[in-house]
Amino acid sequence: MIILGVDPGIAIAGWGVIDHDRGRFRVLGYGSATTPAGMKTEDRLLSLYRDFCEIIEHYHPTEFAAEELFWNTNQKTGITVAEARGVIVMTARKYGLTVSEYTPLQVKQSVAGYGRATKQQVIAMVTSLLRLPSPPKPDDTADALAVAICHANSAGSPLAKYYNL
Repeated sequence: MIILGVDPGIAIAGWGVIDHDRGRFRVLGYGSATTPAGMKTEDRLLSLYRDFCEIIEHYHPTEFAAEELFWNTNQKTGITVAEARGVIVMTARKYGLTVSEYTPLQVKQSVAGYGRATKQQVIAMVTSLLRLPSPPKPDDTADALAVAICHANSAGSPLAKYYNL
């Protein structure tokens, strides 16, 4: 299965595409979609839409996984990030992809074996599991690859199939 993992954001939305076949990972591409801070919110959302259309059209993923939002104390920022996440999820649905969501705790548990792993531990495990020559930058990209790994580890499980996850 070809999985597009996403760490949603309005300024930086990390993405990673991996092929998972019989327990083996192959990285197809990764990066981040960025929007400048001075740009109007609606233009930033349009830019994210266009970027994710290009990513989906280029890699043809069969699966889509996104990290659930971690609500911080700044409600204005949280709402804007939620809007960006909505645009990215809607784009995936436009291309017929089923959306799977994972909490940060689930992602860390799946990748590092510990739900309270530090960001550096997750980055180190992503780099190791995917046999990358260096840690992916920015951190949002590493998070997106971690989401894709989490989905690969979860989607093939008998319980996931039983519960249609």
